[in-house]
Amino acid sequence: MVSYRILVIGNGGREHALAWRLSQSTRVESIYVAPGNGGTVGLSKVTNVNEVRADDYPALVKFAKKERIDLVVPGSEAPLVDGIEGYLRDAGIPCFGPSKEAARMEGSKAFAKDFMERHSIPTAKYRNFADYNTARGYLENITHDIVIKASGLAAGKGVIIPKDKLDGLKALESIMVGKEFGAAGNEVVIEEFLEGDELSILSFSDGKHIESLPPAQDHKRIYDEDKGSNTGGMGCYAPTRIVSQDTLSTIHDTILQPTINHMREEGFPFVGILFTGLMMTKTGPKVLEYNIRSGDPETQTLFPLLSPETDLAMIMMACTQGWLDVVKIMIDPRFCATVVVAADGYPGSYQKGTEITLHGVSDGTILFHAGTSIIDGKLKTSGGRVIAATATADNLEAAVKSAYDGINSIHFNKMHYRTDIAQRALKKSANDEKLLTYASAGVSIDAGNSFVEQIKPLVRSTRRPGADAEIGGFGGIIDLEAAGFSKATLMVIATDGVGTKLMVAQAMNRHDTVGIDLVAMNVNDLVVQGAEPHSFVDYYASSKLNVETAVQVVKGLADGCKQAGCVIAGGENAEMPGILSGSHYDISGTAIGAVSRDGLLPKTESMVEGDTLLGLASNGLHSNGFTLVRKIIERNRLSLYTGAPWEPGTRTGDSILTPTRIYVKPLLRVHEKDLVKGMAHITGGGLVENIPRMLPKALAAEVDVSTWPVPPVLKWMKTAGNISSAEFSRTFNTGIGMVLVVAQENVTQVITELEQDGETVFQIGKLVERTSEGCILNNLAVWD
Repeated sequence: MVSYRILVIGNGGREHALAWRLSQSTRVESIYVAPGNGGTVGLSKVTNVNEVRADDYPALVKFAKKERIDLVVPGSEAPLVDGIEGYLRDAGIPCFGPSKEAARMEGSKAFAKDFMERHSIPTAKYRNFADYNTARGYLENITHDIVIKASGLAAGKGVIIPKDKLDGLKALESIMVGKEFGAAGNEVVIEEFLEGDELSILSFSDGKHIESLPPAQDHKRIYDEDKGSNTGGMGCYAPTRIVSQDTLSTIHDTILQPTINHMREEGFPFVGILFTGLMMTKTGPKVLEYNIRSGDPETQTLFPLLSPETDLAMIMMACTQGWLDVVKIMIDPRFCATVVVAADGYPGSYQKGTEITLHGVSDGTILFHAGTSIIDGKLKTSGGRVIAATATADNLEAAVKSAYDGINSIHFNKMHYRTDIAQRALKKSANDEKLLTYASAGVSIDAGNSFVEQIKPLVRSTRRPGADAEIGGFGGIIDLEAAGFSKATLMVIATDGVGTKLMVAQAMNRHDTVGIDLVAMNVNDLVVQGAEPHSFVDYYASSKLNVETAVQVVKGLADGCKQAGCVIAGGENAEMPGILSGSHYDISGTAIGAVSRDGLLPKTESMVEGDTLLGLASNGLHSNGFTLVRKIIERNRLSLYTGAPWEPGTRTGDSILTPTRIYVKPLLRVHEKDLVKGMAHITGGGLVENIPRMLPKALAAEVDVSTWPVPPVLKWMKTAGNISSAEFSRTFNTGIGMVLVVAQENVTQVITELEQDGETVFQIGKLVERTSEGCILNNLAVWD
């Protein structure tokens, strides 16, 4: 088994908890803590390091090399913001913590707020100010309640919630002019005050994957009932009772994973443990702040909940090496509470050097030291937050009681602690008494009814003879005779979805184009059989119905149906909490068409060697290959929100959301004149798998790929993804969305009529005798 030597940097309660948990790993040989505190001294495998300052990064690197350190774990934010990861990386030493660039997420609240706005991550409305007079003018003119934050590092104390405007103006002056928080106040963030319950989520990340610990609730204010000044944290408990599993899934899907994704896309992937502070507002969870390290006292509260089988050292190594997705993190189904004891005067000035006396604690209770030191053999105070009692139990009530029992074992002059940690959670909530409803279980009938009413005009806009386009009944009715199908008629049905292109739509918060895609994928499959699409029905599934999003999807469906000449005959909306999560949704659709018996395609019996293959240009990617597309974009660290390399002036995400082209009406017109023998819709499988589907077994398609230009988006994907030409031809449409088989004598007429209808047409090949493959691609070298 691999044996690790680890260096932890810091001297607080968090670092004590880190060293305590790491020491339990069978993979850990030894742990050094620089400088450590009075509690880390007595831990197994742990040695305090006093000869190197925690902010002397070259000296720390030198020490790490000397002691053959395998992993460095900076506890607090300051070394990470200063760029310690870069010093270690240059020396070839893994660091469990983000780069200096990624550390800006905590080092600058202004940077973090701009990041959230850029990527539509829910947060409070805000303004950043680097000029005092400008900030004062803004503050004088607003009427809503606000929060003022020093943008830089302020040891967790740089947030002020003014009681009124005068209080806010005084706070602003104190921060920006009086330099209450030093250089941290050179820039401030003024944001709207959010109401609700706060919670903290700690998430391990390797830059791509995340694994979150249970949500915790910190107590920031110094006094009971959340009164007094903000502190680094006076207590904590976990897991909280204020969020459901569905809400946690929403937080993961709309906040946590997008944060990690967008940091990677912007070129500063996050490695380490990301602390996300959240406010649970009436309109959903919103981000209060990011911290780029584990919280204090959240670390002391959450790490005791890790199961004995969960190896913290292995998790940290997995994060630094990119294989977190294969590590199993198990949580004991218990509760944990932490109560912090502070020195008198904290968070203001306080006395150091006060002697501390400790008595034994019961099983399940741990004392985590923070501001303590061993001086002349005696334990003394050396910080504002001095020590904490942490306890685990089978229920929250017992955990809180044991933590306060642990406080009784701590004695020093003028010690202070809050007496109400977790009390709000322990009070019986009105939610425990209320009657259960379908809505409380996660399904809103009212939202569904609102959705139907809002889309009725969109559905009516697709009305055509034979269908009234009215929804709300049990099913749609189609009158084929009224629709004009009076001959011997065949019904043709196609069903399809959009696939992982939906993930791009959800990331971009743009949902109208995928509705067109859904219609296109179905009606294009109908028209290649000679059928005229008549009716379309859809299925929309979500964890929780977002009416605004769903209406946009249906708007796209209506646009697509009007392009294809079919009616929306009905649909189904299903809320499925527990199967889908967060803001994710899925859509599928079915198109119904009709064709006379003698108009059915393909007409394989009439196809002969020498028949011409015509290709109709695609709009780009259409709706296939998006799993590979997203992989290519990720590998090239291209953000969906920045300019597309292949389409200047357009965001990458908007460009690849260009909807699938609908070919129905132009193709029906040439088909009605009996000018086409067969059609193939080029979707998944590309040219090589879709063209043979319309051919007789005796014939093959010979295609010259040099006869049409590859669209810029597809050309970029091929090059950036280092995709072979063979793989390219069977994954993407390569620029051809539809292929027709046409007799040589009809080629000119077909091309002319299609071009008059706005299509771009290429002669791409011919039919030949089949000897092996059903589709032969020539001149593949032009794609290289």
